[in-house]
Amino acid sequence: MTGCVGLLTLLCLLLVSESDSRRFDFEAGASISFDNRPGLGRLFDGIGGLSGGGATSKLLVNYPAKERDQILDYLFKPNFGASLQILKVEIGGDAESTDGTEASHMHNSWDENYQRGYEWWLMKEAKKRNPDIKLYALPWGFPGWIGQGHRSPWTNVNVTADYIVRWINGAKVHHDLNIDFVGIWNERMYSVDYIKRLRSMLDERGYQKTLIIAADVKWEIAKDIESDVALRKAVHAIGCHYPGTKSSATAVSSGKQLWSSEDYSTFNDEVGGGCWARILNQNYVNGHMTATISWNLIASYYKGLPYYRDGLMTAVEPWSGHYEVETPIWISAHTTQFSSIGWKYLSHGHGVGHLPKGGSYVSLTDPAVKQLTIVIETMTHDHSKCIRPALPKYSVAPQNVTIVLAGNFNNISQMNVWYSKLKFDGSKSIMFQKQNPLKFKDGKAQVSLGLDEVITLTTLSAGQKGQYSDPPKPMPFPLPYKDNFESYSLYKEPANLAPQTGTYETLISNGNRFARQMQLVEPVRWCKADGIDKSISVIGNQSWKDIYVEIDFQLSTVNGSKGAFVAARVDQGGCVAFLAHGIFFFAFPDKFILANDLARVTVLKEGPLSFKLGEWHKLSLLIQNGTITGAFDGKTVCTVGMPRRPANGFAAIGTDTFGLADFDNLYLASAAEGQKRMSYFFRDSVSISHN
Repeated sequence: MTGCVGLLTLLCLLLVSESDSRRFDFEAGASISFDNRPGLGRLFDGIGGLSGGGATSKLLVNYPAKERDQILDYLFKPNFGASLQILKVEIGGDAESTDGTEASHMHNSWDENYQRGYEWWLMKEAKKRNPDIKLYALPWGFPGWIGQGHRSPWTNVNVTADYIVRWINGAKVHHDLNIDFVGIWNERMYSVDYIKRLRSMLDERGYQKTLIIAADVKWEIAKDIESDVALRKAVHAIGCHYPGTKSSATAVSSGKQLWSSEDYSTFNDEVGGGCWARILNQNYVNGHMTATISWNLIASYYKGLPYYRDGLMTAVEPWSGHYEVETPIWISAHTTQFSSIGWKYLSHGHGVGHLPKGGSYVSLTDPAVKQLTIVIETMTHDHSKCIRPALPKYSVAPQNVTIVLAGNFNNISQMNVWYSKLKFDGSKSIMFQKQNPLKFKDGKAQVSLGLDEVITLTTLSAGQKGQYSDPPKPMPFPLPYKDNFESYSLYKEPANLAPQTGTYETLISNGNRFARQMQLVEPVRWCKADGIDKSISVIGNQSWKDIYVEIDFQLSTVNGSKGAFVAARVDQGGCVAFLAHGIFFFAFPDKFILANDLARVTVLKEGPLSFKLGEWHKLSLLIQNGTITGAFDGKTVCTVGMPRRPANGFAAIGTDTFGLADFDNLYLASAAEGQKRMSYFFRDSVSISHN
């Protein structure tokens, strides 16, 4: 047995295995006091997850309703799973922001639409399960018109503030959502003038309760807050990304609440669970941070895109309904199921601190100072590394501690116990297991602590390890795959197509629904690398080799793209999507180009085509047995040998430049099926008609 908690009893001794017996050879353990009388610590602001910052919830919205509801329960339902207290979302900006783009509510200055994207839906689902959850919004990129030809959104702070406040107003007017917090610009240099203008504009338009978190970089803004009274009034809390559990002295003395407004970003196995356990405690122990938000909320984007499975749980197969409840869900529960926003930490040295032999503890109490929750973690160094920053060496040893309750807590006779142990020996971890209550005598009880454990002691009787029957078994992306876009609501992004640059939404004309690439100009980018003015939307499986890809397209006569393409074996997405290699079959009104990369640096073949803007045409690409075949309207226009690289990758569609282009009747199939289709259905040229 692992993790015996409480007074040493004969029963415990009988259950302890020989290998664990050293943990119960009690010596005079250190005493830790939990006492409200020296005064309480900071206000607890909550634990949360971040949807977006790169289309990280892209596949979730496409799940079957039953499994989707289960996933949402694991994330948001109180006293069930992670029971998250904050949901942070991206304000879409038509720009790549890690694993894809999210659509702006204003593609252009004359355009305003609050039905695009899936963050509205997600916020409403979170609120449905937990009406008290706090909503926090932050932009990564901005549509190009905001920058007015520049790479900064601060060219005109009035324009940018208006753009953001319109989004907040749209949330309220169109979706009945109150946005509690808003940020500045993710991990990019802030503008003090903009922050002040944003605050005044929020106030002018009736959103005095929407508070500003600044500036989602490191702690730099603390110095500006120290010297600028108006800025200090405008900012509610200082938000830092990946602080490594440390905050600056200036930030601590600023009087502002301190948030780890983006953290974790680590593969969600046992080490990821250990990372999350350590920082949830030590962000407050070491850095006085009162909120910690995970990037990301849920890993729901294709394997092969950046930071695969860096979420609290995993849901990457909407076609099968399979999902996985990962260790960070239950690590979150140790805090969130036994605390609420508005509780307070006890003070350092009187309920918050480091354990004598490594590890840490925090404690929280309700406003009436009647309830008490204590969270203890003993995560070892190598089993709790986060993706960033580097973790200095430290050691943890098994230890015995005596918990001493004083002040308002002296009369507590027992506390409920919830226990997790992350295992790294191939056996199954113990996650969020309820154990027998811990009995106190004269306000004291002894606890034995092993390695890589999380223990919650609480006076609350709530708490549940929620569980559904096993989800459907995993299965590969289904082929053949067809999408005529007829099933989507207007303005929604097509399912399973994951834009990496550009933005796609469903529109209708003459009774026919289709997907349109909407972006006209280069956005104010978040990604550091310069991109190219092409859009690309990937789909399927990065391991695909031989494949058939087909799409109908038309180039607009007004503000249209110069060309369209289908692609296979696309090897990259994310911020380096513009460097992607693969097989790209471009169609222009006067020619075709078959290229080995999105940028068309390496051209494999080119030749004449002839078609007019505003006409529907069909592009087909087949890779089979080392040969590439490209067809236009059912006629083969090129056949070349497959280059050595890349060996595999996604299928994709896209445009040669930003500009309007329409797509319909996407069809993916195995190479064998594609060969049959081309040889049978395309013996004569195809007539493309859209009613």
